[in-house]
Amino acid sequence: MQDNLVIVESPAKAKTIEKFLGKDFKVMSSYGHIRDLKKKELSIDEKTLQPTYEIPEEKTKVVADLKKSAKAAKTVWLASDEDREGEAISWHLCEVLGLDEEKTSRIVFHEITKPAIMEAIQNPRHLDMNLVNAQQARRVLDRLVGFKVSPVLWRKVKPALSAGRVQSVAVRLIVDREREIQAFKSEPYYRVNALFLLTNADGSQSEVKAELDHRFAKHDEAVAFLNQCKDASFTVDNITKKPLKRSPAPPFTTSTLQQEAARKLGFTVSQTMMVAQRLYESGRITYMRTDSVNLSSLAINACKEEISKLYGDDYSKPRNYHTHSKGAQEAHEAIRPTFMNEATITGTAQERRLYELIWKRTAASQMADAQVEKTTVTINISGAEEQFVANGEVVRFDGFLKVYHESTDEEATNNDEGNLLPAMKAGQRLLRADITSTERFSMGPVRYTEASLVHKLEELGIGRPSTYAPTISTIQQREYVQKGDKKGVERAYAIDTLKGSAVTSKTKHEMAGSEKGKLLPTDIGFVVNDFLLQNFPDIMDYNFTAKVEEQFDRIAEGKEEWTKMMINFDKKFEPNVEKVMNARSEHKAGERQLGIDPKTNKPVFVKIGRFGPVAQIGTAEDKEKPLFAQLPKDKSIETITLDEALELFKLPREVGNFEGSPVVIGAGRFGPYIMHDKKYVSLPRTEDPLTVTLETAVALIEQKRKADQEKHIKQFDEDPKLELMKGRYGPYIAYDGKNYHIDKKLQDQALSGALSYEECMEIVRTAPEPKARRAKR
Repeated sequence: MQDNLVIVESPAKAKTIEKFLGKDFKVMSSYGHIRDLKKKELSIDEKTLQPTYEIPEEKTKVVADLKKSAKAAKTVWLASDEDREGEAISWHLCEVLGLDEEKTSRIVFHEITKPAIMEAIQNPRHLDMNLVNAQQARRVLDRLVGFKVSPVLWRKVKPALSAGRVQSVAVRLIVDREREIQAFKSEPYYRVNALFLLTNADGSQSEVKAELDHRFAKHDEAVAFLNQCKDASFTVDNITKKPLKRSPAPPFTTSTLQQEAARKLGFTVSQTMMVAQRLYESGRITYMRTDSVNLSSLAINACKEEISKLYGDDYSKPRNYHTHSKGAQEAHEAIRPTFMNEATITGTAQERRLYELIWKRTAASQMADAQVEKTTVTINISGAEEQFVANGEVVRFDGFLKVYHESTDEEATNNDEGNLLPAMKAGQRLLRADITSTERFSMGPVRYTEASLVHKLEELGIGRPSTYAPTISTIQQREYVQKGDKKGVERAYAIDTLKGSAVTSKTKHEMAGSEKGKLLPTDIGFVVNDFLLQNFPDIMDYNFTAKVEEQFDRIAEGKEEWTKMMINFDKKFEPNVEKVMNARSEHKAGERQLGIDPKTNKPVFVKIGRFGPVAQIGTAEDKEKPLFAQLPKDKSIETITLDEALELFKLPREVGNFEGSPVVIGAGRFGPYIMHDKKYVSLPRTEDPLTVTLETAVALIEQKRKADQEKHIKQFDEDPKLELMKGRYGPYIAYDGKNYHIDKKLQDQALSGALSYEECMEIVRTAPEPKARRAKR
């Protein structure tokens, strides 16, 4: 009989813990939850709102093995993570394995090190049902919203859509921002910069760069100012030197780690959490789901020792940070390395990079402030009220900047940093080298990145650190949002320069509004968001979503009863679902009339069709069937115009004849195509279907024929249904409508056509039966 059985939720964690415990301990993994709500059913009692859990088929063996080991052990230790999800895993283990909660030891630790594990063993506790109930409340509420609102979307918008309490609000943030951008009108302005020359005491000259303290709204005002400066003199008016200090950011929480890893390393939020999980389970860092910025006294002392050793005592400044975020959860410490004397680790490139980021942020948080001296010089212009301002900044002591500099989402370049100004005195004359007016444009709202969306969700109190990664992944998988690049628009801007006694003007061009890796709402995202906002305003309200999180926190603290919260929510929610589901409307959600087709005098609409957004001429009530055209990817039902929609109906178009058959350019579900002799060829994205020529189309047809011919290696007279084919991943056998894999050792023979009829048929006869595909959810 095994004295002690320790159950954790992951094999990697089990492997690490097993190294610290003696032979009296056996460590097993539950592989996450062993019990959950049924996948395809609501699994919640309509009256009591109590959940009905089941053991998934894939977990039956895991459960059987755990039961057997638990029965044989004298003591069972439940060591799942130190949060609500971890507490729920432990509770489900108790329920399924038939463990007595009073006699079962629940242990928690913030880092997987031997001292932490041994201390946890010395201080076990019982299950915290308040934490379990907070997790159940979130799970049940999200299930109610998802399972009851999604069918409404299927009927009113499009089949196979889904809604979610947090995901729908995240989509709303992105849609609202996109509409702000669409409504924004950029205004030009003119900023003026000057280069002056200062004659030093030794006769040498130094450059002084300065910017005018006024920006002009009109081009002629800026040019008039340059002309005014032709005969002006420039003198130093005032010099101020101001010492500044910069303090380091606190250690990482889950959300700040997600944000910085996105900015500095280019990681997605999901990628960050996946890599952090591996680092935690291998004992490299503390628990990676936390709202806390606190560090233990042990960690602070370890930081002090390491910083003094690496950089000297002057760089060390121990600090205690306090968590101010609303509803900070159970974890008691920030994310930090378990051992500060390990500045680098072995592992994958991603693991090393994320670990070093965590190490640097932790070390910097315990380092001295950076001491900076900022110099501001104002320069008078004779005959003008405006002044030029020159700024310089010198780092007198780098402090924490030696290790780490925090990034921001809209990081502006600080031109002052490191800019050293020459020694100047008030009243000193400056020589004008040149003065330049540059046309700039007011900046509109910026689209969200994954990092800035996390920041906004946290700021509004929506969701919790553990929910951000799955939420952002879900809204992209559902195709409500896509991460992509936005093409810029070429824009002209004016540059006017005063040099000597002449003002010269020129026009330059730039790409404006181009963005990379931003979150963009799709047409489906717009339509679903608007439909939910109109019909379920409570669920889509930012304050409601944040208030729900506060209720979960109250349940976790034992101050609110979770089933009561569910019942109160469902009393209002269920009748509204029924009302929306049964409401009649003339138009489908998202349908928009653009105008009238001048040729047919029929209305032109855009809407969400079965396979995505479409344009439509005519209605179902007309004698003739309506015409449909798929919207190309660069067009949106939000912004497409009548003229742009009518352009889509110019397809299909006949471009000429080839080999006695017409060549037709059309557009289908999967994009534009060429049709010739009842065969189809995809049109590359580089070709415009409205302008592609017959010559280009014929070249593509012949190219496709050649590629098809190269696929056919050999046919057999013995049986015309048998053929050797060349595929994307190597040769294969095609026989009677089915494909058969060829073993690697025979692939060279197959490619050369040396395989005989008998050899091919033997492969067909001995091929394993294909596994039945699992039905899609």
